[in-house]
Formats: sequence, C-alpha cells, structure tokens
Amino acid sequence: MSSTSFNYKEDPDFKKLTGQKSTISLVLTILELTFYFGFIGLIAFNKPFLSSMLTERITIGIPIAVGVIVMSWILTGIYVRWANNTYDVLVKKVRDKVEG
Repeated sequence: MSSTSFNYKEDPDFKKLTGQKSTISLVLTILELTFYFGFIGLIAFNKPFLSSMLTERITIGIPIAVGVIVMSWILTGIYVRWANNTYDVLVKKVRDKVEG
C-alpha cells in the first residue's frame, strides 16, 4: 500500500454501495415481514375468512400460505439478482481502489 492510505469510508462508491445495500435490505425485509405477519394476523383475527372453501377440499388459507412461501422465494431471487448485477460490481470497484 502507498504512503497515503485510502479512506474507503469517504469514497463515493463505498457510500453508494452501503446505501444501496441498506435500502434494498430494508425494503425487502419490510415486504417479507408484511406478508408473513399479515398472514399470521389473518390466522389470529379472521379464521372464518381463511376457512372459506375454494373447492370441496381446499380452503382459501392454503393458497395464501403457499403465496407467502412463494413470495419469500421471489424476494430472495430479487436480492440475489441485485447482488449479482449491482452489489458485486460495486464491491469489485471499491476493492480495486483499496488494493491500488
């Protein structure tokens, strides 16, 4: 490393990196918690709705529960895609600056 040390905390790319990661993590976490606790709230406060029959053997609660699980996978996929296409590029850019 050179005699002048690189202050990565003041680097605009590092600030962009941390800001974007915080934003996407917060948004996706809020969405996941909303879906999950929304479903738990339905279980706690509106059992008659969840027990409404869609067909002879399937209540409306089953597709909603499956939907919560599928939404978790989708949100995970969104994060992975973002990390691969944006986050990793910024990490490499900052790492290259730090390593000189």
